[in-house]
Amino acid sequence: MTTRFVTRLALAAATFLAAGGSALAGDGSLWKVYDESLKSAKYIDLTHAFAPVQPVWPGFSNARFKPAVAGQDIPGYVATGEEFTYDKHGFVASAYDLTTDQYGTQLDPPSHWNPLGATISDLPPTYAVRPLVVIDISGKVAADEGYHLQIADIEAWEAKHGRIPEGSVVFVRSDWYKKWSDTARFNQKPFPGVGLDALKFLHLERKILFHGHEPLDTDTTPTLEGEHWLLHNDFVQAEGVANLDKVPEAGALVTIGFAKPEGGSGGFARYVAIAPADWPEGVTIAEAPGAPLPRQPAPLVRDENGVFRPKP
Repeated sequence: MTTRFVTRLALAAATFLAAGGSALAGDGSLWKVYDESLKSAKYIDLTHAFAPVQPVWPGFSNARFKPAVAGQDIPGYVATGEEFTYDKHGFVASAYDLTTDQYGTQLDPPSHWNPLGATISDLPPTYAVRPLVVIDISGKVAADEGYHLQIADIEAWEAKHGRIPEGSVVFVRSDWYKKWSDTARFNQKPFPGVGLDALKFLHLERKILFHGHEPLDTDTTPTLEGEHWLLHNDFVQAEGVANLDKVPEAGALVTIGFAKPEGGSGGFARYVAIAPADWPEGVTIAEAPGAPLPRQPAPLVRDENGVFRPKP
């Protein structure tokens, strides 16, 4: 089923291009892909929501959430420095003190380490949708928390599923994301990683777009050799990925969204897997149409960290 799912997308896309990119429904356009495959597919979020209290690399501090305030007077409506409220102004807004662009689920461009590297705003729009490969090392990590992905793990995946598609995204499942709420433990060694030889194999032999992992570092070597090699060779990587135990190892797609600060050295990212309709996890568009959105169970009130939450 998963192979047919991706094949249908590829055939529809090829038809679309052969027809000169016509956008009319019913003539082989990408609307047909949506109606026949994407509309009934299962969607799984692979992203941690970022918050004031969460794991962060020890060299950075946590973000701060707070109310947005008026930057200038609007006579009869708001005064400089005044907080916007539902009752007085009809709306609210939030201000975020983001101490780093290396925060939460993220996308690292080469400029993070490389003074000649591409920035986040240089990444092309072709990053948007790619085949998703998930290589599961969670069993080995359960036995050895410091286990790093090896070439043998990649070869075992290919023996089961076939060759990794060129241009795909490879996410390494370790189930480390389940420790996200344990901020003290999440970044402490040992934690799982991706070996340098495996990274070189994926990029140089299989020519993937990028890889991703659940911890906030690529490996536990003293020099972070994997991240150093990737970013100095003009590749990107994803960090802080979640929910990889809920997606197929093969046959799914991944959508890639990220903030686009001009010249940014990192990207606050959102990854969503698109799995076949018969996959047991995730939600369909019929189940979560997105318009209109559901109401909160109680009015939103800021908690002690400045995060809006329903409060009876």
